[in-house]
Amino acid sequence: MSRRILLSVPASALAAPALAQPAWPNGPIRIVAPFPPGGSTDALSRILQPHLSQALGVPVVVENRAGASGSIGTAAVARSAPDGNAWVLVFDTHAVNPALIPNMGFDTERDMTPLLLFGTAPMMLCVSRNRPWRSFAEMAAAARARPDTVTYGTIGNGSLAHLTMALVGKAAGLQLVHVPYRGGGPLAVAAAANETDLVIATRPAIGGQIDAGAIVPIAQTGAMRSPSAPEVPTLAEAGVPGIDARAFWGFLGPANLPSAIKQRMEAEIRAALDKPEVRQRVLGLGIDLDPQGEAGFARFLSAQIATWGRVVRENNIRPD
Repeated sequence: MSRRILLSVPASALAAPALAQPAWPNGPIRIVAPFPPGGSTDALSRILQPHLSQALGVPVVVENRAGASGSIGTAAVARSAPDGNAWVLVFDTHAVNPALIPNMGFDTERDMTPLLLFGTAPMMLCVSRNRPWRSFAEMAAAARARPDTVTYGTIGNGSLAHLTMALVGKAAGLQLVHVPYRGGGPLAVAAAANETDLVIATRPAIGGQIDAGAIVPIAQTGAMRSPSAPEVPTLAEAGVPGIDARAFWGFLGPANLPSAIKQRMEAEIRAALDKPEVRQRVLGLGIDLDPQGEAGFARFLSAQIATWGRVVRENNIRPD
């Protein structure tokens, strides 16, 4: 009797539960900004948030989960289920952290999907308005005349700015004093107060102080001049060739994400960036937009991790 009842059920009905895939998106989506509010990852996440929520038809929530130079929030996403409901927006510390934090709890290549690289930005090496130098050459001459007296501020020990200045010091024969601050907010306050002779950070971090005249850019760290600061010479133009140090911003998710989810999320982010009002706000942060998909972002990350890991080891840099 039971066998006859079972055979009377259509085969498609029996197979449906096993073959059905849950629709996506199917609930709130979380974007982790792995730094405190007010930084560039937070700002970029919040620029995209309303557009992604409207396009995807579900709430998109920005969660600030700071700590360990961005690795705590990133690790939380790496450990998330690959269901498309958790993402993280990282920047350049992501490429430095593997060399500085041996027990992060995740490996980028093994545990994460590098969905989209938004773009890059050179850092601006700036002089306090209270110092007499108005070029890299003038600053370098003063630093050589009095070694270990010229100070420079960064967003932290082991940051991309710190590593870049280690390269600059070696290439130009300068002995400078590093003054690490705990993030872009404290560095911006220090720049406005002229606490250090030099400041190095991206325009998203210190653009307000540059615009206010508190600090004066004397060089930018990219291989070519940035469209956001075409008047500022590169380090190579200032006499220090061979350095191409750029901050970057990128979107990652957990490993093993279904292709359909990756394609949809990337498409919606690109669609948001194509909106003039969004594009102008992102460019206003000082980011040079050059979106690259999963394969391009993966290659970029691999090269960045190798490059800056080598600088960390060769200069014996340690985390705070």
